[in-house]
Formats: sequence, C-alpha cells, structure tokens
Amino acid sequence: MKLGFIGTGNMAGAIMGGIIKRGLIRPEEIIGSDIQEQGREKVKSLYGIQVTADNKEAAKAEVVILSVKPQYYAEAIAEIKDVIKENQLIISIAPGKTLAWLEEQFGKPVKIIRTMPNTPAMVGEGMTAACANAQVAKEDLDYAVSILESFGEVEVVSEHLMDAVVSVSGSSPAYVFMMIEAMADAAVADGMPRTQAYKFAAQAVMGSAKMVMETGKHPGELKDMVCSPAGTTIEAVRVLEERGFRSAIIEAMKACAEISRNM
Repeated sequence: MKLGFIGTGNMAGAIMGGIIKRGLIRPEEIIGSDIQEQGREKVKSLYGIQVTADNKEAAKAEVVILSVKPQYYAEAIAEIKDVIKENQLIISIAPGKTLAWLEEQFGKPVKIIRTMPNTPAMVGEGMTAACANAQVAKEDLDYAVSILESFGEVEVVSEHLMDAVVSVSGSSPAYVFMMIEAMADAAVADGMPRTQAYKFAAQAVMGSAKMVMETGKHPGELKDMVCSPAGTTIEAVRVLEERGFRSAIIEAMKACAEISRNM
C-alpha cells in the first residue's frame, strides 16, 4: 500500500477524497484503519479504499497519516511503532503535538512531517502548514506537499509558527462560520428568508477572501474601497470598531494559540 490512514474521520476523508480526485494515488493503494466499523465502512463506500480494524496493517503503508484525535496519539503510536520502518514517511495532522514529542513517542529515528490542515479541506479549499524533522529529505517533503495540495493550499513553515497556524487557519473556520451565522441572523431580522440569508452572507465572505487572494491588495485597502463617505458601510465599520471587533478576534486567536502551545 502507498498510503495508510490511522483513523478515518472527517479530515482523513477530506484528504482521501482530494488525493483520489487528483489521481495521485489509486483507491486500491490506500488503506484506512479505524476501531469503529461505521467509520471504516463510510470511507470504503465513499472512496473505494481498503479498510481494516488493525492499525498495524495500515501502518505498513509507504506513507502513514496519523489522523486520530490528538488525545489518542500516544496510544496509536505505541500500537504501531514497532512495525514502522526507517524508510516510511509519517504525517501528523494533530495540533499541539511537536516533532520532538512525536519522535519521543516512536523512540527511534523516523521520518516525520507535522502538518496543520483545516476543515475547508472537505471542499477542496483547505489551508495546510507543514514542517519536517531532520530525517525527512527534500524529496520526501515535496511528495508530502503534493499530497496536501490535493485538497487546498500548502505552506512549509518553521515549527515555531505552528501555534499561530492553529489560530489563523486551523481553528479560524469556526470564527468565520460564527460571523456568517450572525450576518444571516441580522438579514433575517430585516425580513430575508433564512436560506437566502445564509447564501448572501456566505458568498460575500467567499468573494471577499478571493479578492484578497487574487488582487494582492492590502485588506485595509479593499475595505476602504467599499466605504463611501457618509455611507452605509463606514457606519457599519464604525459600530464594529466601537464594539471591539478587531480586538475580539485578536484576543480569541491569542487564546487559541496559547491552548495549542500547552496541549
């Protein structure tokens, strides 16, 4: 097998879907292990991959993605570490689990790439950061990046930035969803049907993000383009500033990063 997943949850499914859609690896060359039969059967049905209840079986693949929840990492690694060989590549997707911690769990030299993807990977619009330990060669990292690019954008970063990555992209979809929900609630209060309100709010957020990505303009410049003198938008901006909109986001992200550092 070329690719093995330890855990077959939502993020694992997003990665599988992207890889198969891009034709990087054939479904029959992918195996996923999960103690939950429902989880195994779901990915088998959706993607046509091989599945097993035995983590050691999935850990024999050329590339192994650790996709269990962070609290189960130590247990999962303890189970598979004896079957991991030095030529295999391990990809971690858990927040807070450092390269040093992962190396200690394996107890031997292992090629490890630490990543932090986010849930928009489920629709092919993920943002992932990656960093590698000393055992990982450039070609290994390049191959891992090609896998991660199958479901969105990827940046290779220094490990000390990973906690910032958690706050700015790993956890931030939750903040954006809250904003979309609040925007829709306001539109509903003004008489718009809820389904329509969600569409208007979500498309506005998606289009605004695309403008930042494609124009290369500073977000502040793009904001100023919308704010006509004495207009509706600048009044909304004034209220947001008065209510501490920017500060609330910054403080929330700092709290998020602090939790990540202490996981």
